[in-house]
Amino acid sequence: MVRFRGAAVLAAAVLVLSACGSGSETPAPASSSQPRVLKLWHYESADSAMGKAWDEAIKKFEASHPNVKVQFEAKGFEQIQKTASMVLNSDEAPDIMEYNKGNATAGLLSKQGLLTDLTEEAAKRGWDKLLPGGLQTTAKYDDRGVMGNGKWYGVPNYGEFVMVYYNKDLFAKHKVEVPTTFEEFTAALDTFVKAGVTPIANAGAEYPAQQILYQLALTKAQKPWLSAFQSYQGKVDFHGPEFTYGAQTFADWVKKGYIAKNSSGLKAEDMGVAFMNGKFPMMISGSWWFGRVASTIKDFEWGHFLFPGATLSPGSSGNLWIVPEKSENKDLAYDFIDITMSKDIQNLLGNSGGLPVAADPAAITDARSKELIETFNKLTSTDGLAFYPDWPAPGYYDVLVAGVQNLINGSKTPEQVLDEIAGPYEDNLADIGN
Repeated sequence: MVRFRGAAVLAAAVLVLSACGSGSETPAPASSSQPRVLKLWHYESADSAMGKAWDEAIKKFEASHPNVKVQFEAKGFEQIQKTASMVLNSDEAPDIMEYNKGNATAGLLSKQGLLTDLTEEAAKRGWDKLLPGGLQTTAKYDDRGVMGNGKWYGVPNYGEFVMVYYNKDLFAKHKVEVPTTFEEFTAALDTFVKAGVTPIANAGAEYPAQQILYQLALTKAQKPWLSAFQSYQGKVDFHGPEFTYGAQTFADWVKKGYIAKNSSGLKAEDMGVAFMNGKFPMMISGSWWFGRVASTIKDFEWGHFLFPGATLSPGSSGNLWIVPEKSENKDLAYDFIDITMSKDIQNLLGNSGGLPVAADPAAITDARSKELIETFNKLTSTDGLAFYPDWPAPGYYDVLVAGVQNLINGSKTPEQVLDEIAGPYEDNLADIGN
């Protein structure tokens, strides 16, 4: 599997962008006097870094394409996750859409023939130069739908990783220092529990809980295990030390009160709002929250740190712009992708709390954003991005949601949950011939 190469990758991307620009925004010839329509779907909230950047990209697109109207529809992550195959195989497919990267999502759609091959366009417009090395991992899929090699079926234009957001005021109130080791981290969790405070905001009905379990497993994982799990380069023992530790420790955290038992049915939005309202000292989640957290929190000081005791963290290049095979305006979709890769949009993304892949470092003036980018570079410089737990198999997201809900509810043991998540993984390996 191709790996990220940290700050050097971002720097290289910046140099390429500075050298060649992103000047392929050639308006498509109109076949009639009637305005054309570009149907665009994405699921970023309006106050997130990506939401702000894509909104500006729409304005720039319409300004450079006077005979085109962008018809934008906001969709939910879960909505697209569950209906993508059906929608993209119908006449309701948009012209361009944000979609989750990985074998179980973009890889599956590419294998089903639902996505446009962007390989030629990537070379023509220089996207392959702006996204060198590991940043291309989630853009390419082979005939089996496995990421890292093959044809381009999507274009990422930002990075992301999971970290620990923390409420500095609550830390100070309870005399808790930012932990640098896993032992210090659990000691901090104990301090909050003893004070009657549930330390970690959580959401069991969507992605956050499974990412916590995965992060715990990663504290015991090495690169060969990661390659085996994500890229099928070896055998994964679901009752080995990695997943056993992750599931058992997650269950223990619930019993100890680190994670609330009523979080089983909560969604990511519930978790994020609760943290931003100051109800929890910590939230373990992704950089996609960063811009919103920065613009929303007014009543307390906050910060972030990497998960203590781990050299690997969930993360990757960001979600993909994909062009459905049924898109009626592929040329316009390519132009829009080009604009999102432009220096202006990338700089806006960086100054809004996002992780741009092709920004000018000198143009990132926001102090919090600089700190976020420095943390990301620290993680990627050690090749520490471990992708996400739901990527390896189609439908695995729902399998993991059910698994962590059972752990939160205490309705199944860690061993039973590991058996349940092993089955679909092994079935997928059989399906793709591994």
